[in-house]
Amino acid sequence: MEQVNWGIVGPGGIAAEFAAAIKEVNGRIFGVWGRNTDKTNRFAEQFGIEQVYADTETMFQDGRIDVVYIATPHSVHYSYIVDALNAGKHVLCEKAITMNSTQLQEVIQLAQAKDLILAEAMTIYHMPLYRKLHEVIDQGKIGKISMVNVTFGSSKEDDPTNRFFNPDLAGGAMLDIGTYALSFTRLFLSSQPTELHTTLKKYKTGVDEQSGIVMKNNQEELAVVSLAMRAKMPKRGIVAGEKGFITVDDFPRADKATITYTADGTVETIEAGDTGKALVYEVEAMNEMVMNGRENWTLPLSRQVMSLMDEARQQWDLSYAFE
Repeated sequence: MEQVNWGIVGPGGIAAEFAAAIKEVNGRIFGVWGRNTDKTNRFAEQFGIEQVYADTETMFQDGRIDVVYIATPHSVHYSYIVDALNAGKHVLCEKAITMNSTQLQEVIQLAQAKDLILAEAMTIYHMPLYRKLHEVIDQGKIGKISMVNVTFGSSKEDDPTNRFFNPDLAGGAMLDIGTYALSFTRLFLSSQPTELHTTLKKYKTGVDEQSGIVMKNNQEELAVVSLAMRAKMPKRGIVAGEKGFITVDDFPRADKATITYTADGTVETIEAGDTGKALVYEVEAMNEMVMNGRENWTLPLSRQVMSLMDEARQQWDLSYAFE
C-alpha cells in the first residue's frame, strides 16, 4: 500500500482540522458522509473530496476506503465503529472513543477478530513533547513521581440545548474534556489507579458540569483532576517529583513544558514537536499502523482511561438512556 485512503464520518469542526492534517502527510481523503447534505457537500468541495456518500453503509462497503475517521458526537461512536469494523475498515475515532468500558471491550474484540486497527484520536498520546518528558523522568531529573495535578475548565454558555449539556448526546464534562485530563494523568502515573474518589456539581439537565477526582495507585502516587464546563481554568498538567516538577500548559496539544528544580528554584524549558501539527501526528501514527504494521500501543491506555471514567460516573449515579 503506497497511500492510505480515508473516509470521514461527521464533517464538523474537528473533522476540518483533521482533513487538513491528512493532506499534509501520505494520505488521501476519498469520501465523506454527514447528516446535513449541504454542509457535507461544502466540506467535500473545500478539501477536494471525490465522493460524498448518501449513508454510512455505502461508505463502509466501498472497497477503496482503508480507514474510517469518526468525528460525530460520542453518543453514536459505538454503532459507527461496529459497522465500520464489520465492513473491514480500520477505525480512528474521536474521543471519547465509546461511552463505557463494556462498549470499548466489545469493539476491541471485534477489531482483533477482524485483524483490524482501532484507535482513539487522542492528541496527547502522539505529541513528541510527551516522549521527551518521559525521557526526562527516566533520567531521574525530577526524582520519584509523587503526584499529578490536572485542571481543565471550559466556559460554555448556559444553554441546556447545547450538545455539551444535552444528555441525549452524552453531554457533560467527563466524556468531553475529562478524557484529556485523565489521559494526561494516566500517561504519567506509573500504574493504573486502584483508588478513586470524586465529587461533582450537576448541570440542570443532569449531566456533570464540574467535578473533582482524587486517585491513588499501588506506588502511592496521587493524582488530582479538576473539570468544569462553565468555569474557565487553564488546561494545565503538573507532574511533581521529589526533586522538581514539570508544568505543561495547554497540555492536549503542548509542544513546550518547564521543569522547576526544587533545590535552587531554577527553571528549564523543554520543547519538542509543534502544537500546529497535533492532528498530523495522529494521522501519521495511524498511517504507520495501517501501512507498516506498527504496534497500536495507545489502545490499552484508552481502555484504562475509560475504566476511570466509568468509576467516576458510577459514583455519581450518572448514566445515559442509550448505554
